[in-house]
Amino acid sequence: MPLPSFAAGDDPGPSFSELLRRTGPPQRTGSAPGPSSVSLPVTHATTIVALRYAEGVVMAGDRRATEGHTIAHRAIEKVFAADRHSGVSIAGAAGPAVEMVRLFQTELEHYEKVEGSALSLEGKANKLGQMVRANLPMAMEGLAVVPIFAGFDLRRGLGRIFKYDLTGGRYEEADFHATGSGGRDARTTIKLGFRSDMDRAAVIELAVASLYQAADEDSATGGPDVVRGIYPTVATITASGFARVSEAEVAERFGALISHKIAEGTRP
Repeated sequence: MPLPSFAAGDDPGPSFSELLRRTGPPQRTGSAPGPSSVSLPVTHATTIVALRYAEGVVMAGDRRATEGHTIAHRAIEKVFAADRHSGVSIAGAAGPAVEMVRLFQTELEHYEKVEGSALSLEGKANKLGQMVRANLPMAMEGLAVVPIFAGFDLRRGLGRIFKYDLTGGRYEEADFHATGSGGRDARTTIKLGFRSDMDRAAVIELAVASLYQAADEDSATGGPDVVRGIYPTVATITASGFARVSEAEVAERFGALISHKIAEGTRP
């Protein structure tokens, strides 16, 4: 299949979505199914958190996905690398959310190939906001996607966190954010323990503790599953790039948290 060509004034630019729209098959038109349509079971991703620290940002998410009142998946991934120096985590309808992440990753890669340089962190945050806004018709039908975007800003030399609403509104958070069904409980835990001078070990411990407390209060949030060896996904984003924290380290943090609770007389 030959590569598409465009006239000088008709270039679709560095946007992969625009290129796909111009060269791909015709897009289906028509409105999404209305409220009177048959209700289908939808898998939902739940609690995600992001915290700033001295070296960058930590992102974390529990591993449970729910389908109504049942557990649909015990080990779903909710934290993804967007590119070398940024990450995105998902809450909401899992199918559309994962599809959005994959398209977002492709958008950033395509832009860098066309322009010869990576999009700025602000530009990446804006692009994700456009994608969330494009999903609004589906969100009105119950297929909402609510991501957190974070990354290390090479121009400013610091980590930054962005949250979104269903309309694609983008808002930068100074220190931390959590969303999803257990987001409120996770935010409360982080708020009580957050310090501006936290190092990597301390901020991972706080992220783990926030998900633990969220799971204790919210049935849709999964806690550590020692029997199956399933623990939340944790990643750091620093000047060196996006890096997953090993499951062994996450398990060790949870073990220390539970031991501390037992020592102080609090049941885990």
